[in-house]
Amino acid sequence: MDPSDWLADAILYEIYPQSFADSNADGVGDLPGVLAHLDYLQWLGIDTIWFNPCFASPFVDAGYDVSDYLQVAPRYGTNDDLIAVIEAASDRGIRVLLDLVAGHTSVEHAWFQAELKSTGPSVDGDRYVWADRSDGQQNSPGAPGQTPWVSSPGPRTGFYLKNFYDAQPALNFGYAVLRADEPWRVSVDAPGPRRNRQALRDIMAFWLDRGVAGFRVDMAFSLVKGDPGHLQTTALWAELRGWLSEAYPAAVIIPEGTEPRHQPSAAFHADFFLVINAEHGSLFNNGGAGRLYGRPPAAPCFFDANGNGSTAIFLRAWDEIRKHWPDRPILLASADHDFSRLAVGSRTEEQLGAAFTFLLTWGTVPSIYYGDEIAQRYQSDLPDVEGSVIFPGYYNRAGARTPMQWSDERNAGFSAAPSAQLYLPIDPAADRPTVADQLERDDSVLALVRRLIALRRTTPALGGRGATRVLSAGYPFAYLRGESHLVVVNPRREHASIELSDISSGHALLAQGVRVAGGRIDADAFGYGIFELVRK
Repeated sequence: MDPSDWLADAILYEIYPQSFADSNADGVGDLPGVLAHLDYLQWLGIDTIWFNPCFASPFVDAGYDVSDYLQVAPRYGTNDDLIAVIEAASDRGIRVLLDLVAGHTSVEHAWFQAELKSTGPSVDGDRYVWADRSDGQQNSPGAPGQTPWVSSPGPRTGFYLKNFYDAQPALNFGYAVLRADEPWRVSVDAPGPRRNRQALRDIMAFWLDRGVAGFRVDMAFSLVKGDPGHLQTTALWAELRGWLSEAYPAAVIIPEGTEPRHQPSAAFHADFFLVINAEHGSLFNNGGAGRLYGRPPAAPCFFDANGNGSTAIFLRAWDEIRKHWPDRPILLASADHDFSRLAVGSRTEEQLGAAFTFLLTWGTVPSIYYGDEIAQRYQSDLPDVEGSVIFPGYYNRAGARTPMQWSDERNAGFSAAPSAQLYLPIDPAADRPTVADQLERDDSVLALVRRLIALRRTTPALGGRGATRVLSAGYPFAYLRGESHLVVVNPRREHASIELSDISSGHALLAQGVRVAGGRIDADAFGYGIFELVRK
């Protein structure tokens, strides 16, 4: 067995460190705060934490603008604090993944500052992409109404290429296609790109030596520019994976998104159907996600009370990956730091049972975004905090980043700071969900998520390795896991039923409003159920 094969059985929990738990009453979450809540994650059944970037940063983009990859941001603590979390988590059987921002840095990074102060290209090869005015502006336009080139503040003249915000200069990993009229394009084997490839190894090794289990890679396929099909970029990651296999065989790298399927073996250890993907949006999007980049509202999603959605987009993508890489782990998130939570808009706690039953039994590697397990709500009408609004008038990511709601104490138990000092405001509703409240209720979302995780652990057919066969792709959605267990979810507010002649009955392992008998499945509104089959 591959030492990194643990990923197929993992259950991830994404922690946005600013908002999880504040230990020092400054209004911002920190690593000692995480340390204090590891017992909660162990009780829930989590075995892998995914941290959003916790490195030094000016926080123009909430930490996705890194100024030092080898130092924890002071707002979160110290390197020793992160190591303490890693070690304490390991004692509880929990691994830690870090977010690796591989494609760009902050303008405050020492690498960029050195090139900014130079008068021309580095003799060792530029770490960033620089162009003069005519080349940069004329030949490489950006998206409509903007350019990817930013005027140098000097003393170096010309323009630098950005990846996202102006404060995020793109690291130079070369271009797949060279052009004489664009002299800033260098090959992937030029000195600058070679320096950056080595830097990725050095950064990864630094944290792997301190106990992390691997990395989720932000904008993983953005590295090599002008790269049709991402051929050169995936080759770069395949090279890194080969090094990992030798030096750190149990470590994993997971991309943001899905890997192009143009090579026989994969460069990454998994695919990730994040909320930025159409696959995820077709399942859970409640109208907010598409607005991040000014896209039109998404089509009705499947897990919506009106019952007008479809599983077709998700199933098509799933089948495509399975045909190419039959055993590849595929991660699926409840939500994440960039988009709406599961509990968004009119979606109620009652509706989340079907969603979590699917998420934890389909055969993906589930990733639970902090707070989703208590039905924490997306918050509207918040300020733009640390780049949370990408384009004015469009979606505000801050609504998915509000503090974790632990209790009915001050600031929902997140922080003892004055409320005005909080990183983001707490849900002001009197009935806001909290961990403490849901621990007291057997019918809470938290109780259900814990039962589902425990059932997944004790029933291998429901995990990330067994086969999945769809019996009904509509309402209700019904599928077999390992040919031995039936899962049924009905996320709409209307009753749904189907006839399945080869299934006579099933023993309910966990069910709410779903009945299986006489070759018929009946599912009440928002019903869900997991059954061990009794065949004719």
